[in-house]
Amino acid sequence: MNLVIVESPAKAKTINKYLGPDYKVLASYGHVRDLPSKDGSVLPDDDFAMNWEVDAKAAKRLSEIAEAAKGSSRVILATDPDREGEAISWHVLEVLQKKRALKDTEVQRVTFNAITKGAVLEAMAQPRQIDMELVDAYLARRALDYLVGFTLSPVLWRKLPGARSAGRVQSVALRIVVDREMEIERFKPQEYWSVEADLVADSPPFLARLVKHEGKRVQRLDIRDEAMAHAARAAIAAGGLTIRAIEKKPVRKSPPPPFTTSTLQQEAARKLGFTAQRTMQAAQRLYEGVDETGGLITYMRTDGVSISPEGLAQTREVIGDRFGPAYLPSEPRYYKAKAKNAQEAHEAIRPTNLTRHPDSVRLESDLQRLYELIWKRTVASQMEQARLDRTSVEVETADGRTGLRATGQVVAFDGYMAVYEEGRDERPRQGVDDEEDEGGRLPALKEGTTAKVEAIRTEQHFTEPPPRYSEATLVRKLEELGIGRPSTYASILTTLRDRNYVRMDKNRFIPEDKGRLVTAFLEQFFRKWVEYDFTAALETRLDEVSAGELDWKALLREFWTDFHAATQAAGELRTTAILDHLNEALGPHIFPEKGNGTDPRTCPTCSEGRLSLKTSRFGAFIGCSRYPDCRYTRPVSAPDAEGGSAGGGDRELGQDPVSSAPVHLKIGRFGPYVELSVPDADKPRRSSLPKGWSPASIDLERALRLLSLPREVGVHPEDGKPISAGLGRFGPFVSHAGTYANLSDIEEVFDVGLNRAIALLAEKRAGRPGRGTAAASLKELGPHPGTGEAIQVMAGRYGPYVKMGKVNATLPKGIGPEAVTLEIALPLIAAKAGSNGKAGAKQSAAKKTAAKKAAPKKAPAKTKANAE
Repeated sequence: MNLVIVESPAKAKTINKYLGPDYKVLASYGHVRDLPSKDGSVLPDDDFAMNWEVDAKAAKRLSEIAEAAKGSSRVILATDPDREGEAISWHVLEVLQKKRALKDTEVQRVTFNAITKGAVLEAMAQPRQIDMELVDAYLARRALDYLVGFTLSPVLWRKLPGARSAGRVQSVALRIVVDREMEIERFKPQEYWSVEADLVADSPPFLARLVKHEGKRVQRLDIRDEAMAHAARAAIAAGGLTIRAIEKKPVRKSPPPPFTTSTLQQEAARKLGFTAQRTMQAAQRLYEGVDETGGLITYMRTDGVSISPEGLAQTREVIGDRFGPAYLPSEPRYYKAKAKNAQEAHEAIRPTNLTRHPDSVRLESDLQRLYELIWKRTVASQMEQARLDRTSVEVETADGRTGLRATGQVVAFDGYMAVYEEGRDERPRQGVDDEEDEGGRLPALKEGTTAKVEAIRTEQHFTEPPPRYSEATLVRKLEELGIGRPSTYASILTTLRDRNYVRMDKNRFIPEDKGRLVTAFLEQFFRKWVEYDFTAALETRLDEVSAGELDWKALLREFWTDFHAATQAAGELRTTAILDHLNEALGPHIFPEKGNGTDPRTCPTCSEGRLSLKTSRFGAFIGCSRYPDCRYTRPVSAPDAEGGSAGGGDRELGQDPVSSAPVHLKIGRFGPYVELSVPDADKPRRSSLPKGWSPASIDLERALRLLSLPREVGVHPEDGKPISAGLGRFGPFVSHAGTYANLSDIEEVFDVGLNRAIALLAEKRAGRPGRGTAAASLKELGPHPGTGEAIQVMAGRYGPYVKMGKVNATLPKGIGPEAVTLEIALPLIAAKAGSNGKAGAKQSAAKKTAAKKAAPKKAPAKTKANAE
C-alpha cells in the first residue's frame, strides 16, 4: 500500500480517484505544528533552536497518518508546491519519525501545479526528496516573524498601552498606510483652470482644449486663476481659427499577462469588489475542485507569469475556435514577471481546462465570478494586440499665439479587448491628464478649414491629494517595494483591520490613531526595521536561503544582534521620554495649528498647562500637564477630527425635562460621553458616544436618548423575564437571561420592538447552543447512501460540524458550512464513526472480560490514546 499525504480532504478525495486502490490518500488539514505563542519557542542563545508544538486538532489526524504509515511500503508527501507546502511535508515527516512510524518505509516528495489526473500521475512518476533549502527559508521566516513579534510586542505593551502587536511585514504595511495619510494631510490644493471650446469646421461639433496661450504651450496647471482663463477665452473668441494640422497615428495595445497571486487579488478587488482574503478563499476552492472532475485552476500562490506548453496549446486552440484566426497570433506570447524579487517557480494562474468555458460550469457566486475572471484573463493574454487609430487635430488663430487641440481614437481591431480589459485603480480626474485623454470619434475634418466657435467654457479646478490605498493599490505597492510575499498579503491586510490599526471607508484604508502611534513609535526607536529598503533587502536575503546561497542561521544571527540591542535600549527608556518623542513626531496631527498664531498645545481649559500624550491601561489620550489641578482630556484625534472635540472641552447641552438637572457633553481620556448629574443620585448617569456620532453632532435630544439606555423592550413570552436594549463596548444589543444579540445599527437600539428582539435572541441562541439548547441545522445534505440516515450541517458552539445520528464530525479549517456537500461530509462521518467505533469496541471488550480477570495494563493506555 502507498500512503499519500495532502493538505485538504477535498484534495485527498479527488486524488484518491486518480490513483486507484493501491493508494490511500489522507489529509493533514494544513499545518500540523507551529511555534507556541509564548516566550522560549525560539532560543537565540541556543543557536536559534525552535520548539514546535503539535496542534491539538492535528494530534488525532497525525496518529491516523502514523498508523497508516506503519502498514505502507511507501509514504508520498504531496502537499502544495510552494515553501509552505514543503514545510508541511517536513513537519509531517518529522512527526512520523518521532512516532517511529516509518522504519524502513520509503519516503518521497511529489508536487503538482494542478489537481488533474494528468498532472497528478505525471508528478507521481517524478518523485524527489524534501527540498531542505526551501524548508530552511521557511524556518528563517518563521523564526524572524516570531522574534520580531514576541520581542517587540511586549515593548509596545509596556511603553504604549493599547497597542496590540508589531510584525516584521505587518508594521511596514501599516507604515505605508500612515505615510500616505500624512501625505494627504500635508497636501496644499492648488487652483487651476481649464479652457475648452465647441468648434465646427464644415462638420458636426467637436471638442477642443486650450494648449497654447500667448504663444506659450499650456500645461495642466498653467492657467492659475480666473483672470488668465478669461484672457484665454477672449483670445479664442476674437481670433479666427483654422485647422493647421491633422495627425493620424496607429497604436497597438498588448494584452496583460496571465494572473499571478498579487495581480489576481488586485483585479478581483477592482472588478469584483473582493477583499484579498475573499479572493484567496475562492481561489483555493477552485484549485481543489468542487466535483469529481478535479481542480478548475492551477495553483493560486505564484508570482510566475508563464504558462506550460500544454496550457499554451489549449489556449490557442480555444482562441482559434471561438474567435477565429484573426485573433490568434502567429506565435505564442511569453511573459516575464516585472515584480521585484519574483521567483517565477510556478506557472501563472490559469484554468486547468480552457475548453471549460465559464458558461458551461455551475458554481457558487464567488467561485463563478472568479473563475470567469481567470478564464478571460488567460485567453486574452494569448490573443492578438488591439489596434487603435488615434487622431490629433491642431487648431490655431491666424497669429499662432492661441491654439487648441482635439483628440479622438477609434478601435480599428479589438483583438484581446474582445474578451478582457484590465481594470484601473484610479480614473483620471477632470482636467488631470488632458494629453492622454483620447476622447471618442472625431468627425471628418480637413486641414486649412476655418473653424467656428459655438461655445467656450472655463472651469475652475483644484489639485487633489493622492488617494488613500485600496486593497488593490496597497497590494500593488507592497509588491513594487518587494515587501512580503503575495501569498501573505491577504493575512497582512486582515491583521491590520483586526488589530484596529486601520479602518475601511469606501474600501480605502484610513489609519486609526492607534496605528499612527505604533508607527510613530517604531519610526522613532526601530526605524531601521520599518524602512522599506531594509524589509525588501531582507526578503532578498531570504530568497538567497531558498536558493541555497546563504545559511539560514547566519541570517538570523546577523538580524538578531542589532534588533535585540534596539529592543533592550527601548525597554530601558522612561515612558515620559517616549511620549516626548511621539509628541514631536505626531505634533502636526494631534496638535494642529489654530491659524491665529497661538500655541496649539496650550490647554484650552486652564490656559496654563501644556497638552501632551498620556497613557492609561486603555490606551493613549491627550491630557493637560497640570493634572490633577486641571483635568482636561480628549482623545488623540485632532480636535476637528471625527471623535475629537471641536470646542476643545466640555459643554452644557441643556436641562433634563424630568429632573431639571444639567446634561453635559464631556471629553474623557476614553473618548467623548454625555453625563446627567441628578443632585440626590449616588452617581451621575453616563453614556459614551457610539461609533459614528461626533461630539459636534450631539444636542440635548440625542444626549437624552443615549442616557435612556438601557431600556426595557418588553417581557419574553416564554419565561416572563425582561428583554433590554442597550449600548455596550461592542455596539448596540438586546439582552435576555444572559444572552446578548447585536443590533445592526445604533438607531435600532432606540426603537427595536419585542418581536424583532425575540427573533434576534432566538437566532443568537441557535448559532451558539448552550446546555439544554438544541443546535440549529444549517443545511440538509441528504441521506447516507448506505444507512439512509439523514446527514446535516449543524451550528455548534465551537463552529459548524456535520451530523449523522450520534456521530458528529467537525468541519476542517477553511471549509465553510455553505461549501459542504454530501461528498465532503461522507469521509468526515466515516472517519469519525470509525474512530468512535474502535474506541467503543475496546471499552466494551474491557467490560466483558472484567468479570473473569483484570484488564491488561496496556488496554487503558491504548484507549486513552484513541480518545485523544
